[in-house]
Formats: sequence, C-alpha cells, structure tokens
Amino acid sequence: MIRDTTGPEARLIRVTGLSKTYRVPVTKPGLRGSIASFFAREVREVHAVRDLSFRIEPGERVGFLGPNGAGKTTTLKMLSGLLYPSGGEVRVGGFVPQERDPAFLQLVTLVMGQKQQLLWDLPARETFELNRAMYGVDRKEFTETLDELIALLRAEPLLEKPVRNLSLGERMKCELIAALVHRPMILFLDEPTIGLDVEMQVQVRQFIAEHNRRTGATVLLTSHYMQDIAALTPRLLIIDEGQLRYDGALDELTRTVAPERRIVVHQVLPELAALGFAVTEGRMVATVPASEVNALLQRVFAVAPLVELGVEVPPLDEVIGRVFRGASPTETP
Repeated sequence: MIRDTTGPEARLIRVTGLSKTYRVPVTKPGLRGSIASFFAREVREVHAVRDLSFRIEPGERVGFLGPNGAGKTTTLKMLSGLLYPSGGEVRVGGFVPQERDPAFLQLVTLVMGQKQQLLWDLPARETFELNRAMYGVDRKEFTETLDELIALLRAEPLLEKPVRNLSLGERMKCELIAALVHRPMILFLDEPTIGLDVEMQVQVRQFIAEHNRRTGATVLLTSHYMQDIAALTPRLLIIDEGQLRYDGALDELTRTVAPERRIVVHQVLPELAALGFAVTEGRMVATVPASEVNALLQRVFAVAPLVELGVEVPPLDEVIGRVFRGASPTETP
C-alpha cells in the first residue's frame, strides 16, 4: 500500500499500551553460584516500559522526561524501529516502526547526543553525501536542504574539517545536519544538547525551534537540561519506572505541582520581616500561594514604596523534581 508521507498523518504518533520487558540473567555470588548458574540459569524480568499510551499530533514539540532508567530512550528506540515492543501497539506516520518499511525510514530520524553517525576520520560533508546516497535523495533537493541547514546552524566553516578535529558542539551541529538531509517529518531527539556549553545549547535550541516552524516537523525531545524543555516543548510527557505519570501542558504542570510564588526583594529591609520575608543570599524572600501575591505586594509597597522586587515561579527543575519525588500532577487523557 502506498502511503502519503507529506500530509498530517505522516507526522502523527500513536502509542497504545506499549510495553518492553527484558529477561535478565541472575548470577549468584561466588564460584559455586557461577557454576550453578551455568547449569540452571535463573532470570528475572525487568519492565523498562509498562502500558504506555499517548498521542502526538502533527507538528507538536513534546518534551519526554523521566529520571535515569525511566524508559525514555527505550521508548524512542521502539518508536524509531530499533527495538521490538513486548506488547502494545505503535503507529508512527501510519507505519509500524518495527517493520522498518523504507518509506518509514524516510519519514523519521533519531539523534542521540551520546552516539554519533559521523565518519570519524573524514570531513562531515562525506557523511552528508553518504546519507544522501542511502536515502536516495535527489541531488538538487539535497543541495537545497543542505544549504538551508548549514545556514541555520552557521556550520559552513566545519564541513571540510575531519570530524575528529571538531569540538563536541561542532560535532553536534554536524550530527543534526546529517540526520536531517533526507527531510524527515518526525524527529526523535535524545539529549541533543548533552555536554554542550551554554552558547552552543542556545544555538541548538534555536535551530530545533526554527526547523519545526519552517517544516512543521513533529518533535519528541528528551533532555536533562530544563532550559531545553522550557524553551522548546509546551507539552510534557513524564514517565517513571516505565509508566506515564503526566501528559499535559508545561504551564498546567507548574500550576498544579508548584502553585506558590516567590516574591524577591533585592535588598535587605528589616521591616519586611514582619510580612513573612526572610534574608536569603543578600535578598529578602517570601513564598506565598499565587492567589495571595497581589495582597502581599500591596503590603510591601505600603512599607517600602520604592523597593525593587520581582515575582518568580519555582524553577522548572524543581517542579519536575517534585513530580519524581511523588507529587501528583493531574494527568490529561
């Protein structure tokens, strides 16, 4: 059957009851245990992903979060066809990923910040050409796409250098170009900014957002850098121990899990202590429910009319940390 790989359906992701279970050998300690395991091996089941269900609409940018070992990378590998599920159903762009249909492979890409596809001893341009040949990309289309990606990432000076001579950030730029030369409409990005300095992280984030805006590509992103999540993904999927804990808007998660606000006065004024402020690192800070912010501000200005202050929401990494520690966000169906 011929499928349309350009319309909205080609950017849709549907996951229903997805599970992945590994059978792991158990070896008892000592020589006797090793010999016993050789003749009668025991195994235990490890549930990397358990009954995971979600839907990602065409063109969405979704953050995929969870603590180490939660099942994020395993899920991305199943969505991209690298792993077979133990149970459940997956449809990516209308395809079953594990069937590895050539049209499906044209549709998706997987970028892993800790893995590379670049040819180490050759210039990055050679990998781009290799990918063009593997995906059968027309030369004119390839040149147009490559020029656009190089311009967006400001990567022109990097193309003729051997990959081994590039910095980590420069290699990541080239990894993104190599992953996108065949114009995939679904991007699975696993820690694309890991190890990069702050400036390079910003450049990669800007590139992903601009690429999404220009092409309408669907993006599923994992990252331990909350700046990536806050800047790129209005919607979050949070999993823990392989199970879905939250599926909804980032703003709604903050309102649910961390409804308080911090009023920060940028100087020490002893008269504010009576209003509930405490001195913290040369500033005065009070934490109140969001509904009480305006009333407290009025009381502060009554005492100190010219005071310099700010109202802050809890940092995103703190909000996510509360979820991991057992806070109960409201899941959306």
